[in-house]
Amino acid sequence: RTEEGTSRHKGLSFLLVPLDQPGVEVRPIQQLTGTSEFNEVFFDDAVTDADLVVGEPGEGWKIAMGLLTFERGVSTLGQQIGFARELQGVVDVAKSNGADQDPNIREKIARAWIGLRVIRAHAVRTLDSVDAGTGGGEASVAKLLWANWHRDLGELAMEVAGAGSLLAPTVDATGEPSDITDPEHLELDEWQRLFLFTRADTIYGGSNEIQRNIISERVLGLPREARP
Repeated sequence: RTEEGTSRHKGLSFLLVPLDQPGVEVRPIQQLTGTSEFNEVFFDDAVTDADLVVGEPGEGWKIAMGLLTFERGVSTLGQQIGFARELQGVVDVAKSNGADQDPNIREKIARAWIGLRVIRAHAVRTLDSVDAGTGGGEASVAKLLWANWHRDLGELAMEVAGAGSLLAPTVDATGEPSDITDPEHLELDEWQRLFLFTRADTIYGGSNEIQRNIISERVLGLPREARP
């Protein structure tokens, strides 16, 4: 907070802080997959330069909301390339193990293919609205679309892989089989990692519940959710 006497969303400034200085500690957060793609970052008397303010002083909340809008929305155009590769990988597994002969799985794969194209169409439409300055809740809609789609793809991958997907051998530090149950020693395959990671898709970047509140209150003009 950089503006004296302000409260809530006003008077905040968005700062860039160099990490290579005393007083900054980065602690990796281990996930269910055994990897660490996220960190806790602690600032203890860390400093930054005044010219590293993003935007105008006091407009930090506006900058943060713009950043989140990009993260939830059009930035996923590139992410969708990875989604398409994952879907094709699931299809390849289904063809190789005969799961594609199951009508239920064939339908789910078709729905996944259609869903990915819906996500892309929405992202492109969002670009048009942003360019025209008429954007509303498109980013929140996008977050709901891709988060649910990716979560469902993780579940589909497990279904296609079959009963064997429920097993994950453990190994010791040398890579030999072990009875250690610590998550970092699990030898997960590509689809198990996908399934476990996608459990978080509907939570990070703003949970499904938050996105629905944004759409209902800020776009549809519905009454605000009751506050305790």
